[in-house]
Amino acid sequence: MNRFLTWVVFVPVAIVLVALAVANRAPVPFTIDPFNPGNPGLTVALPLFVYLFAALAVGLIVGSIATWMRQGRHRKAARESQAEVRALRDQLLQPAPVVPAASSPALPPPAA
Repeated sequence: MNRFLTWVVFVPVAIVLVALAVANRAPVPFTIDPFNPGNPGLTVALPLFVYLFAALAVGLIVGSIATWMRQGRHRKAARESQAEVRALRDQLLQPAPVVPAASSPALPPPAA
């Protein structure tokens, strides 16, 4: 299943990303100062695919962090369940307490 997923999803995505990078190799200025776009101190000129890949990476990181934070309650429940299973397993593996024998038998002998 893993190999199938690799060939069906990841390989075509990689091919599209490489084609996108080859098609967008021209330098594009990126300015942080919106009021003075010609300011050379706050302008960086890089190929467009670098900006696209950086935006993709930032999106992946932000999405991963958001998913991790939303799944916190599920991880906590799993930890609590594991602790409960360990406690019950330890309780089950402890030897049973020895009950002292009573002076009279608990059941009468079987009738013939």
